[in-house]
Amino acid sequence: MLNERLEKKLRDIEARLSDLDARLSDPAVISRTEEYTALARERAEVARVVDAYQRYRKAVDALQEAKALLGDADQEMRELAKEEIAGLEPDIERLEQKVKLLLVPEDPDDARNALLEIRAGTGGEEAALFAGELFRMYSRFAERQGWKIELMNMSEAEGGGIKEVVVLVVGRGAYGKLKFEAGVHRVQRVPVTESQGRIHTSAATVAVLPEADDVDVAVDEKDLRIDVYRSSGPGGQSVNTTDSAVRVTHVPTGLVVICQDEKSQHKNKAKALKVLKTRLLEMEKEKQHAERQDQRRSLVGSGDRSEKIRTYNFPQDRLTDHRIGFTRHDLSSVMDGDISDLMDLLREHHQAERLRQAEVGDRD
Repeated sequence: MLNERLEKKLRDIEARLSDLDARLSDPAVISRTEEYTALARERAEVARVVDAYQRYRKAVDALQEAKALLGDADQEMRELAKEEIAGLEPDIERLEQKVKLLLVPEDPDDARNALLEIRAGTGGEEAALFAGELFRMYSRFAERQGWKIELMNMSEAEGGGIKEVVVLVVGRGAYGKLKFEAGVHRVQRVPVTESQGRIHTSAATVAVLPEADDVDVAVDEKDLRIDVYRSSGPGGQSVNTTDSAVRVTHVPTGLVVICQDEKSQHKNKAKALKVLKTRLLEMEKEKQHAERQDQRRSLVGSGDRSEKIRTYNFPQDRLTDHRIGFTRHDLSSVMDGDISDLMDLLREHHQAERLRQAEVGDRD
């Protein structure tokens, strides 16, 4: 059963829902679009918690009523009460867990846009082809979510596929959805160039960072070295006759960002600086939270780029996520961006582990 502290917190959340309903019906609030949108978004989140809590309370009340019938003089009534209790107890346990998970604080970065980076790993041409397919998978997923993809930089492989691609995924909650995709993705299949039908294993790495706001990271112009040159395509082929490509080097850290997607040097510089700030923000966060990295790795698979998180086995039409032991047998749908269920499971797993850690901390 929920303890007294959580019950009080949940009653406060119920009161907040009533307050939000009143404010959202106020004509003055309705006329202020930005405020109304923020309150409506908060209401949707609060309502999820309240709905789960009310279903939990209803089940608890039903259990108490059923237990009261165990002392009834009618034997048939006692047997019915026992059956009801047997069904209600696991339901209450499940609902209690759901309520607790909903109370786990969200990552404040979850609502941000996401910087998504995909790079071909071991496997040569096959790895580049797979990196290109992952890029298409995430692009299709973004379309399904109603998000936009802004290309920052792409390096194509001569034999097809992608050596590296960096994009900004623009949409509320993009980082919260995509962050568990960080890590090494392994593919097992027979390449088109394989004459003897042998299965090859290749890999691509995915990195996901929350987009940094200008207020998050201050970058001194004196610390930057900016070089401009002509954009080029696969094999060094020139695709632009002006010096529009931009390479920004952050001298203190040695970070280098290249952007050549836009025809305008000014736009490429702006995009490159945005990526640089995002990477600097991530470096600062890692520095500040270094002591918590081991715990984070155990919770979410960390996103460490040397870690295999998922396997795409084409001969068996199988996707396996090794962090949660999840398997699907419809790779064509997966590669077309149908991965919401997997992302939801990863998020639930992450929340459950955070809850477990919090409960251990409370006992300590």
